[in-house]
Amino acid sequence: MTHTYYTQGSPTERWERAGLFFEAKDYAAAARVLGSLVEEVPEQVAPRLLLARSYYHSAQLTRAEAELRAVIELDPVEHYARLMLGRTLERQGRDAEAAGHLRLAEALGASLD
Repeated sequence: MTHTYYTQGSPTERWERAGLFFEAKDYAAAARVLGSLVEEVPEQVAPRLLLARSYYHSAQLTRAEAELRAVIELDPVEHYARLMLGRTLERQGRDAEAAGHLRLAEALGASLD
């Protein structure tokens, strides 16, 4: 597949394609599709959150952290982004920093189980 495969189509088609890659656990491919989509619609939370999840599951933790912080900047009460940021920071060995995000996620209604 060429680079253009990941960027071709309407935003809706790319969103659907990214979802298929994500469901198939091809997180790196999902991230490639979502990267261009997020550039095109940076104000939308859902593509950024799925991009962060794709980065997280493909162990691109620095990128996941950056996207999660961008989501939280757009929507400070997005509890799942807070939870994921906490988990991402934990995976990087930054437990003290993670704790605040995990407490806030739980207060906002996220289940920490």
